[in-house]
Amino acid sequence: MARQPCPECGADNRVGATTCRLCGGALSAEAAQRPAVREKLLRRTDFVSAAHANRQATTRLILLLLAIGATLGYVIGWNMELFLSEQAWERDSIWFLSEWGVWAALLLLGLSLVWTTIAMKAGDRIVLRMTGAREVSREEEPVLHNVVEEMAIAAGIPKPGVFLLETDAMNAFATGLSARRSAIGITRGLLEGLNRDELQAVVGHEMGHIVNLDMRYATAVSTLVGLIALVSDAAWRIVYVSGRAGAGRAGRVGRGSGGRGGGNAGVLVAVLILFLVAALAPVFAKLVQMAVSRQREFLADATSVRLTRNAQGMISALEKLSKSAKPFSGANRATQHLFIVNPFKHFPEKASRLMATHPPLEARIRRLTNLGA
Repeated sequence: MARQPCPECGADNRVGATTCRLCGGALSAEAAQRPAVREKLLRRTDFVSAAHANRQATTRLILLLLAIGATLGYVIGWNMELFLSEQAWERDSIWFLSEWGVWAALLLLGLSLVWTTIAMKAGDRIVLRMTGAREVSREEEPVLHNVVEEMAIAAGIPKPGVFLLETDAMNAFATGLSARRSAIGITRGLLEGLNRDELQAVVGHEMGHIVNLDMRYATAVSTLVGLIALVSDAAWRIVYVSGRAGAGRAGRVGRGSGGRGGGNAGVLVAVLILFLVAALAPVFAKLVQMAVSRQREFLADATSVRLTRNAQGMISALEKLSKSAKPFSGANRATQHLFIVNPFKHFPEKASRLMATHPPLEARIRRLTNLGA
């Protein structure tokens, strides 16, 4: 079925739609001129509406990720019951509600909860160690401390730890699983390359990640994606074992086309479904993870405007960052999604965004322009 991509967030929409189902943006210049669409767009120009829309989008994406994990668990459990349970083998068809599948889906969701809880215990310390950031005192960087303190007061949270990365690259990140255990890291290049309004906007953006508990979202999503990938790897062995067990049993029973989906044919269908789910689940999970990351960046931009009351400061900072973002020591594939702009790659509007960790800077600036209108 033909789909129509959103020019702002890249989400697919049905052909003929006027506004994006995900971000609410106009899908074409002609649609933007329609009275009903213009009214919707006006409602999107305040940061309260923008924050609400992004929270809803993130919730839907996380529910989708949970559904992917549950589906993977169910298919694995269904295959195991199909080929290892005598009661299941006596059924007339392979199509039945699998009790083993339901328990496997619940087990996978339970494991993700336990794994996430463990990861949250030390997530902030791990990030700071990986980036190589060092904590700086007020005497060392009085301006940076003052700006962080101002934004913490505006956000109504305790002042985060202040860290510095000694590199001329311009970037920033935040970490912390709660407002009381958080930190903001700024590169030397960003500290020296931005004026106070721009620095305040960037710190407001990172404060937004803390206020919106984005590290909790990122930790939970990353944990679930990792678990899905791990279980998918294990599923390949199950595909092999199930295929051999099912083929051997079908050969012994030798049923005709009326039973068990046709003996060997039923075995083939079940194993093929497991094969497809095991292959596609990690890919879809990674796509959802990137979509969540992009939505949280939009939300942090909107939060920065709410805290600073100055959209132009964020716009100006992003314009400078777009010209000077580059790789540096402390940035790697595991931490790239944490920074305000991706240190390895700029994602232009015309490029494929499915695996992008950040929204296109052009789209972020356009939204900020609307927020400042």
